[in-house]
Amino acid sequence: MNALSKKINFHDFQPELESFRDAVLEGLSRNPKQIPPKFFYDKTGSKLFEAILEQPEYYIPNIERALIQQHADEFAELIEPGAVLIEPGSGSCEKVQLLLERVLPAAYVPMDISGDFLQQAACDLGQQFPWLPIYAACLDFTQKMILPKGVPSGRRVVFFPGSSLGNFDPLEVQHFLAGIHRLVGKGGGLLIGVDRKKDHTTLDAAYNDAAGITADFNLNLLSRINNELEGNFERNQFEHYAYYNDPLGRIEMHLVSLQDQQVTISGQDFSFTEGEFMHTENSYKYSPDEFIHLANAGGFKHQKIWSDNNDFFSIYFLEAY
Repeated sequence: MNALSKKINFHDFQPELESFRDAVLEGLSRNPKQIPPKFFYDKTGSKLFEAILEQPEYYIPNIERALIQQHADEFAELIEPGAVLIEPGSGSCEKVQLLLERVLPAAYVPMDISGDFLQQAACDLGQQFPWLPIYAACLDFTQKMILPKGVPSGRRVVFFPGSSLGNFDPLEVQHFLAGIHRLVGKGGGLLIGVDRKKDHTTLDAAYNDAAGITADFNLNLLSRINNELEGNFERNQFEHYAYYNDPLGRIEMHLVSLQDQQVTISGQDFSFTEGEFMHTENSYKYSPDEFIHLANAGGFKHQKIWSDNNDFFSIYFLEAY
């Protein structure tokens, strides 16, 4: 661990990692076939995702950054001075940097499943904010969120930016929010970004960018299976397909087989028919009324909502009751 600052603490809760092999073999045995989206993120997939965030069709990053910069003082007032700021799925800790100087938290708790990445991100953040006590927690926040020992007292507030909530189905959202409620306790807070329902043209374009980056991101899953699981997928025999499923209120991403074919993975054979879909990701979109209903079911009341001028994306501040 970098000896840069005694204010940086790393806690490994030893999250149980789901086997990539088991998940793929089980998912391809289902009807319809599916693979969990968390397996997109090998080294190549992570780079492709960063590239997706820079595509002009993908509106979320620029809108959210503008909202955070514009309303940071309001966020800080609602979070309250001396709070403990907690970020599940913190990644590179980039977005929280827009808030730290305004909020001045008593401590920051980034949570991520990748221990090495988390440790490096905590060290990098400590260099930029040497006054900030950091308690990095290596865990799977979708399973259980735990505060490390030594975290100071103060109001607990979770920061969950981006549109990651959309990857959960509505029942999973309620489970996730209930877990946050247990973590922050009555009176605790949640500052969360949520993508909104909007015209289909904008949504479809965001997941079918002209440069084909999202398609490469989706198809890279096949390359990862080939590289790590002795698979023999032929990428050119599958194509990316993403569309907005209006009745379910979600973008769906699939890989579509372009012909009848058989694929072998780790010694097991799987047959695909021409036109067969393999489901790789959902991204749910919520109107304010829909999300507030879910938040209430998870034990939260909404305090304030901020949206861009087009009502494409919203940030909510919720309080646990």
